[in-house]
Amino acid sequence: MDLSLPLAFTVGLFSTLHCVGMCGGIMGALSYGLSRETRDSTPRLMLYLAIYNAGRILSYGVAGALVGSVGGKLLEMMGPAQGHRWLQLFAGLFVVLIGLHLAGWLPRLAQVERIGVPLWNRLEPFGRRLMPVDTLARALAYGLVWGWLPCGLVYTMLISTAAHTGPWSGAAYMVAFGVGTMPAVVATGMLAGKLYWLARVPYLRVTVGVVIICLGLVTLWYPELLQLEAG
Repeated sequence: MDLSLPLAFTVGLFSTLHCVGMCGGIMGALSYGLSRETRDSTPRLMLYLAIYNAGRILSYGVAGALVGSVGGKLLEMMGPAQGHRWLQLFAGLFVVLIGLHLAGWLPRLAQVERIGVPLWNRLEPFGRRLMPVDTLARALAYGLVWGWLPCGLVYTMLISTAAHTGPWSGAAYMVAFGVGTMPAVVATGMLAGKLYWLARVPYLRVTVGVVIICLGLVTLWYPELLQLEAG
């Protein structure tokens, strides 16, 4: 049984505080940037927020496909017998690192964001040209750019995507993660960034971090658990 997609979705879902802190300002600005008519209509506002996030998650999927292709090559090099196990250990380790980072115990993990800075410097001007976002096509295009914003959490999840064995598997993993982040990001947009204070509550950050660490440990031990059940 493959638990990677539920794992990715759950990590995204429990990353609420990080997403609110990282993207709350963006979503608030985007919400205020829409016309008053759109902001006053809940269905229209939700449609724009959904399109923004669809573009963001599509970019995650593209990035996941690229890194997943690397995972496929690694599996060929290591052989299927041991390859899957080593790649699973790799993914579980990075989930644990994400949990440590979200709990505030591994702040240096944010430096992984530097990987994407050169690409972001090229893409960010395109995002500025799309403002103000007054059509759904512009909203989708802005979301596609936004998906490459340097983010330690996203990039760490992306590195763990190398544990997958092909572009489709890698894309599905990152899309599942992105869908998990949607409730927090959309809610922040609906409330014009007013959930930002949640990201500053220390005990909530620790709780979320511990939950994700536990998920990572389950991933590390999952094959052994299956063997115990079979025995």
